[in-house]
Amino acid sequence: MRAVRLLDRVRQTVGRYRMFTRGQAVGAAVSGGADSVCLLHVLLDLAAEWDLRIKVVHIDHGLRGIESQGDAEFVADLARRLGLPFQLQKVDLSQCRNLEQAARNARMAFFRELIDSREVDGVALGHTRSDQAETVLFRFLRGSGSAGLAAIRPVTADGIVRPLLEVERGLVEQFLRERAISWREDSSNHSRQFARNRIRHDLLPQLASQWNPKIRETLAHTADWAQAEEAYWAAEIDRLSAGRLAQRDGAIVVRVEDLTGLPLAAGRRLVRRAIEMAKSDTRAVDFHHIAAVLAMAGSRQGSGCVEVPGLRVIRSFEWLRFGRAGADTAGAGYQIPAAVPGIVPIPGTELAIRLELIEKSGTFEESDCVYNNGVGYLDWGSLSCPLELRSWRPGDQYQPMGSTGKEKIKTLFQRARIPIWERGRWPILVNGASIVWARQFGVSAGLTPDRSSRMVLRVREISV
Repeated sequence: MRAVRLLDRVRQTVGRYRMFTRGQAVGAAVSGGADSVCLLHVLLDLAAEWDLRIKVVHIDHGLRGIESQGDAEFVADLARRLGLPFQLQKVDLSQCRNLEQAARNARMAFFRELIDSREVDGVALGHTRSDQAETVLFRFLRGSGSAGLAAIRPVTADGIVRPLLEVERGLVEQFLRERAISWREDSSNHSRQFARNRIRHDLLPQLASQWNPKIRETLAHTADWAQAEEAYWAAEIDRLSAGRLAQRDGAIVVRVEDLTGLPLAAGRRLVRRAIEMAKSDTRAVDFHHIAAVLAMAGSRQGSGCVEVPGLRVIRSFEWLRFGRAGADTAGAGYQIPAAVPGIVPIPGTELAIRLELIEKSGTFEESDCVYNNGVGYLDWGSLSCPLELRSWRPGDQYQPMGSTGKEKIKTLFQRARIPIWERGRWPILVNGASIVWARQFGVSAGLTPDRSSRMVLRVREISV
């Protein structure tokens, strides 16, 4: 009867989350343990209802020597006896420091490879409600927010499904015993070396006996609640981030006011989304990191820096930049010959400088030299040496057109509130040792065309 009860619960879970479509090829990830062996037999029992084609997949991490080899042989034999195709993947994790994380990454890479190669349409994993409870508690103890408390997802966008997620581990073992189905015990599951085992064998039993007999169910409900909250917020943050977060030169930038003007809950989630966009995940990011970024955004000071795992968040004037830690936020210096006429790409950007010679004629007047932030005009006859395009350097100074004297470009940056990360690649056009043009600040005052100019050099910044 317990087997019937388990199958009914799995049917409800599969239907609730629409885990399968008819005719799918499903990879059953079988480690040899009770949960995954139960998963395989449940999938076989339910396969006809969705016309599923089952393939057994197993990954050998090689961490337990003969025991690991025995697991692989056990699963291969199980697939053979059931008449199912079997695929084994072996990996070497002996040089990895964090074995738990390395093993998980290896498994997920294997599953993605199976799905991407179309060998299967999806992969089913044997996580149970007990695993869910342990994950919620583990993440809570680490300081995770509601996104972390959503814990193990029943269905993921990349094709992973978990049909047993609403089934207790105890019911899984009862199902197997009722059918006289054997499984393998992983000796590492009892090692107190791993935090998750300490939670499973020590902390959760203590909480159940002294605080709440239904603690596992309570924690699983917390995950379900958090998942629904996250589903709502995902759509809301998609909307908010579309007009606020921008990708520039491999980093994510956002205006300070676009964070501080939001309700705190939305601001926190927008920061989290910026981190996710900048480094592809939010691993090891906790409440204190998010709070520190928001505090920096809300500060009256126009500068600051917050270190986030894998990222450095920098404030400059009214901007925040989320960039990978260790990357040169100022950009590498460059110095490039600038042929005239010609187009010179600005390294590290999607922009270039176009240099065009224009011969003055009866149709060309001084009024045609319309200056703006993106276009400048120089008297070609006043230039003597080959031109070069280079990046800004500390100490650079010149007299822009309209200025009463020389000014340091750093001063112009500050006056124009140019973020520090944009300065390193700032294009400067030089003629020998003299600056003749700088982005946004224009041409040198002594080199503007006049009535006597015969040839005019037009400098334009363009997209490439």
